[in-house]
Amino acid sequence: MKVRLANKRDVATDICEFELVSVDGSALPAFTAGAHIDVHVADGLIRQYSLCNAPGETHRYCVGVLRDPQSRGGSVGMHALTVGTDIEISAPRNHFPLADGAKHSILLAGGIGVTPILCMAEALAASGASFEVHYCTREPARTAFRDRFASAGIADKTQFYFDNEGARADLDAILAQPSGGKHLYVCGPAGFIDAVLTRAEAAQWPEGNVHREYFAAPVSANTDGEGDQPFQVKLHSSGRVIEVKAGETIVAALAAQGVEVQMSCEQGVCGTCLTRVVDGTPDHRDVYLTDDERAANDQILPCCSRSKSPVLVLDL
Repeated sequence: MKVRLANKRDVATDICEFELVSVDGSALPAFTAGAHIDVHVADGLIRQYSLCNAPGETHRYCVGVLRDPQSRGGSVGMHALTVGTDIEISAPRNHFPLADGAKHSILLAGGIGVTPILCMAEALAASGASFEVHYCTREPARTAFRDRFASAGIADKTQFYFDNEGARADLDAILAQPSGGKHLYVCGPAGFIDAVLTRAEAAQWPEGNVHREYFAAPVSANTDGEGDQPFQVKLHSSGRVIEVKAGETIVAALAAQGVEVQMSCEQGVCGTCLTRVVDGTPDHRDVYLTDDERAANDQILPCCSRSKSPVLVLDL
C-alpha cells in the first residue's frame, strides 16, 4: 500500500524517526507490539523496519532507522527521503510477538534494536503487566527515544547502559532466574543477540521462552559457497525438478526457471520466504528459525539455506 512521509525527526545521532500516514487519510491496518513492515525504499530494494509507535494507533506508522555506514542501500535510502514523499509498504507482520499470559517479561535492546522493544514496553505498561527493560548503547547521544522511556510506567522499569561510560549489562545477573512464566525478548546487532542467547542457554532458560529478532544475519550465518554441493529441488505440486548449483541460492535457481518465491531480506532474517519441506533434509543457514524448528526439518528459508540431501521436495 502507498503511504506518505508526514514527518521525519532526529531521535539520536544518526537515527531518524519516520512517521508514515496513508495517502488518502484512511486508517492503516492495526498491528501488535513487535510487528514490522516492509518498506520499498527504491526499485527492487525492500527493507524491514519495526514499528515503534503505539499499537493502538491506526492513523500512522512510525519506524526508527539508523544510518549505517555499512548499509546495503536501505538505511541510506531512508535517510535521503524528504517529507511529503510517497512510498510503498506492506501491511504489518509480526514474527516477534509478546507471549500471552507471561508473568514477567525481560526486554533487552542493543542500539537500534530498541524499536520493537520500545513498542513492547509501552504495550506492557498500558496493560499493567510486569516487565523490565535493559537498553544498551555506545553513548547517551546514540540512545534513541529516551524521552519515551522516561514516561510514567516505563521509567522506573528501564535501565540504560552506555559503553563509553564503562557501563555494561550484567547478563548473568539479569538472566539468573528463569521460570516457566518469565519471557525474554532481545533485539539488536547479531553479536549482542548471540551473547544474550548464550547466557540464556547457560542459565537454562526454556527455548520457548526466549524470543529474538535479528536485523541482519551474523557474518557466520551464511557461507561464501565454498564447499557447497549441487542438489535438486522438486516442486511438490507438479513434480518438476530444478537443479541448484553450488554457490547458487534456491530462490535464484527457481527464479531462473520462472518459479517465483516471495522474499525480502535475502539473509534468512525476516521469514518472508519460509517454505514447507515435504521431503529431504535442509541445510539451515538462517537466523529466523529456532533450534527446535530446524531440528524438525519441515520448513526452510530458501533465500539462504541449502540441502543436505540430493533432493529437497518443497511445497511449491
